[in-house]
Amino acid sequence: MRRGWRRFWQIVSRYMPKRLYARSLIIVIAPMILLQSVIAFVFMERHWQMVTQRLSQAVTRDIAAIIDVIESYPQEDDYAEIIRIAQERLQLRISIEPPDPLPAPGPKPFFSLLDQTLTEEITRQINRPFWLDTVGNSNIIEIRIQLEDSVLRVFARRGQAYASNTHIFLLWMVGTSLVLLAIAVAFLRNQIRPILQLAEAAESFGKGRSTTDFQPHGAEEVRRAGSAFLQMRERIERQIEQRTAMLTGVSHDLRTILTRFKLQLAVARNKADIKALDADIDEMRSMLEGYLAFARGEALEDPGKFDLAAFFSKMEEEARLRGCAFTASLTGDSEVLVRPNAFSRLLGNVIGNAFRYASNVRVTAYHGNGTLTVTVEDDGPGIPPDKREEVFKPFVRLDIARNQDKGGTGLGLSIARDIARSHGGDIVLESSETGGLRVIIRVPA
Repeated sequence: MRRGWRRFWQIVSRYMPKRLYARSLIIVIAPMILLQSVIAFVFMERHWQMVTQRLSQAVTRDIAAIIDVIESYPQEDDYAEIIRIAQERLQLRISIEPPDPLPAPGPKPFFSLLDQTLTEEITRQINRPFWLDTVGNSNIIEIRIQLEDSVLRVFARRGQAYASNTHIFLLWMVGTSLVLLAIAVAFLRNQIRPILQLAEAAESFGKGRSTTDFQPHGAEEVRRAGSAFLQMRERIERQIEQRTAMLTGVSHDLRTILTRFKLQLAVARNKADIKALDADIDEMRSMLEGYLAFARGEALEDPGKFDLAAFFSKMEEEARLRGCAFTASLTGDSEVLVRPNAFSRLLGNVIGNAFRYASNVRVTAYHGNGTLTVTVEDDGPGIPPDKREEVFKPFVRLDIARNQDKGGTGLGLSIARDIARSHGGDIVLESSETGGLRVIIRVPA
């Protein structure tokens, strides 16, 4: 039983809207529709049907009384007196016609409470052959009853036998529901807007964009959530500033020591072979720059325009210097809105890795529908599928895929993925058709 109930709610949740605004509207609309359905059912089954039945009983009773008077008391040849009484007292127009056969029964409506109720009452109270016409939009209903030597033809207003004011009730019910729904939509929109603004501010801050214009407002719970977000943002920014200041000091001190080493080696150059020491110092400087770039990141940079075409032209020059074949194609607008320095570092790291380990590199960029997709393919040694996530970890280098003699600190892909995710995107590694590695970069732009 519990498993079936859980399965039912899984199916329901699959088709339910996922946004808070739509779900809130359902919470307001669903009880209203349920209440109106119950009221309409009770009204139709109890009030409307009961009133129609009583009105039909009264009209049938009047017709039965007219028949009794016609058959019990002598009448004039033109039945003028009974016609006058029926019209003035009972509001029925009648005529007594020759005993012609009754018309054939007409088509019955699929659903007509009046036809059904009036037929039952005539059969119960009068119990004579009759013909009834309630079909059509006319306000008059016609009833013909077979008497012994004549046919009684009766014309009555539809309102005499039928509760015809139902549409007024339905109109009021639907009208008031629409008014309440409009009020609910207006209030819900005002309550949902602060939540959406908080979500946008959190998303923008996660992508490194400025969120200084966000101010908590709305319900008390939303204000508390907004205030907590602002406090969290301040703590994170303060930690980033402290880390940046610390790294700047460390960088300055270490660079000073390295510079001193270089000077001492320059003085002692004629005393010993110090080429190995020079290489070690250059490697230490490269590693230091890589560590600082990874730890510092580019999160504090403001978004701006980045020209992909100009960057690819720069990469073509670098490819010529490295003796590497390079092709680039761009579909869509060349300018994208990103953090320029960070994004340049991202593409530089990925394409630089391809230059380092391959002889042919192909870059394909597509900019459209608010998304930038850059694909970098090479014919290098590639990376095994089971190691493609591991290479994104800091300081990880794969000896099989990347030769240690090539240099590097194992931070290039880590920095690239960190920048891509700070933009709200990601980097995925796949196998290239050329036998090497395919790097797919997707970011909102």
